[in-house]
Amino acid sequence: MVALTDRDRQGADPLRRRNRFGRPVGGGVGGGIGGRVGRGWPILLGLLVVLPVLRLLWEAGDPAILTRALAAPATWRAAGNSVAIAAGATLVAALLGGPFALLIGLTGLRGRTAMSFALILPLMIPPQIVAMAWTHLAGSGSPLLAPLGLAPRVGTPNPVQSAAGMVLVMGIEHAPLVFLALRAALRAVPGAMMEAARASGAGPWLAVRQVLLPLCLPGFIAGLAMAFVAALGNFGVPALLGVPAGIPTLPTLIYRRLAGFGPSALPEVAVLAALVGVIACLGIVAQTLLQARIGARLPGGARPLAPLPLGRARRPVEALAWTVLLLVVAAPLAALLATSLVRVYGLPLGAGTLTLGHYAEVLALDQVGRAFANSVLLSGTAAVALGLLAVPLAHAMARPGGAGRVARAIGVLVELPHAVPGVVLGIGCILLFLKPLPGLGLSLYGTLWIILAAYLARFLPLALRPVQAACAALDPTLEEAARATGAGAIRRLLTVVAPLVAPAAAAGGLLVFLTAFNELTVSILLWSQGRETLGVVVYALEEGGSPTLAAALGVVAILVVLAAMLAAGALGRRLPPGVVPWRG
Repeated sequence: MVALTDRDRQGADPLRRRNRFGRPVGGGVGGGIGGRVGRGWPILLGLLVVLPVLRLLWEAGDPAILTRALAAPATWRAAGNSVAIAAGATLVAALLGGPFALLIGLTGLRGRTAMSFALILPLMIPPQIVAMAWTHLAGSGSPLLAPLGLAPRVGTPNPVQSAAGMVLVMGIEHAPLVFLALRAALRAVPGAMMEAARASGAGPWLAVRQVLLPLCLPGFIAGLAMAFVAALGNFGVPALLGVPAGIPTLPTLIYRRLAGFGPSALPEVAVLAALVGVIACLGIVAQTLLQARIGARLPGGARPLAPLPLGRARRPVEALAWTVLLLVVAAPLAALLATSLVRVYGLPLGAGTLTLGHYAEVLALDQVGRAFANSVLLSGTAAVALGLLAVPLAHAMARPGGAGRVARAIGVLVELPHAVPGVVLGIGCILLFLKPLPGLGLSLYGTLWIILAAYLARFLPLALRPVQAACAALDPTLEEAARATGAGAIRRLLTVVAPLVAPAAAAGGLLVFLTAFNELTVSILLWSQGRETLGVVVYALEEGGSPTLAAALGVVAILVVLAAMLAAGALGRRLPPGVVPWRG
């Protein structure tokens, strides 16, 4: 122990410890100017993230424009379709995601990681590619159903290009949200609760029904809320399945108004986007309240649930589960692959019709090359930037005291651009960046940087959540030891925290890359000539009457997604369960 001199005793601040060299310990973010800066930068970050949403609300608040937009019959027709289809898709998501969460979370089913991967795959694939795959599967020229005599007759409407088809496809796409929410609730249930129920004489399945499911109900409903909001803002599925059937939704109505009238339609379009946001916020509020109930009722941290035995039913249950996944995931993707390989659309796939020419042709297109370069640049930049930004923000959120409370409040705020539908953020970015930036004279409108700004705002929560989990699991004595040697806040962050949470930051960055690489809803509103993204080009090829080329490009995009998912899965072995969604 080092004894204090008289000078140290007289001049020492009792609220500030000093190290052996006489330097104050705990400076930087903890107090003084450093403390104000530490509390100030998260506030600045939160304001920058929500500025597009605030600009949209300002524009939509004009009474004359608000009255005109809300008085139009087309607005309420599209709003009614959006709510009805989103509600139907949420029901399908519950019927698919709920049982899989119970099977994978409660039983000793074999291949649970592979099942989780297959179930989550439709969420990672862009919605326009999912819709395109189902169109090729169910159409009269289906390469899978036509040889079996199960395809619709030539000239008849495609059955998935309907309200029911949109409900089915969006339900399958968003079933992973219900699955993940319910599985997280199951993990939070202490195993002792089930053991107590069993000790009182209840059988395993009676204990599940009467004890476990009521506790997990808030998590299940929170998953339904997330699925509803995601379906409400979905653009790719309604654009490819609803527009040909004459079924408008709010996202497609916004796109058609903006594409037809340009910036002059922005005031009215802002009202439509705000309407989407208001409906979505009702679901967000419900989700937040229910998640708070989960945290209060299911503390977690105890011994997990023991897997329930399936006995003789194990093999039939496994066979049924894999059959469902083959039908809803593998079959449409196989149809997409077959369409990309057939020489002429509509012909059956065989030795005489097999070709790789569509891949060579589509990859040789100038716009495809530009789109790949733009998408890699945008998604890669967003992944790296947000992965780096997430580390200090998550570390600040894990701190006790006032600075930590401010950072946690900002963490809730930055969820808003990701929670609301993409059309809300897209229109907000157009309104915010249409004119040159004050003081700089630079305009982001019509450039790649407006898309990057939207990506940074929208996908920050994806990068932040894994790092939050990693920071919460850190042993606080590690930082205390560095603090005792005189290391300031920044040095502790760089030398202690950052190396330990680097795998989580990398996993978060990969999730950002996965989501942004094929993103469509925001990009379709912000792209300009020569600045296409991959999602925009896939949509344009399908809409332009080139199904085989669009299918080939879609397959390439899926391969990129699979490679990124496998890389994230490899990182997930070093991370806590749940950081990579399909592991653990």
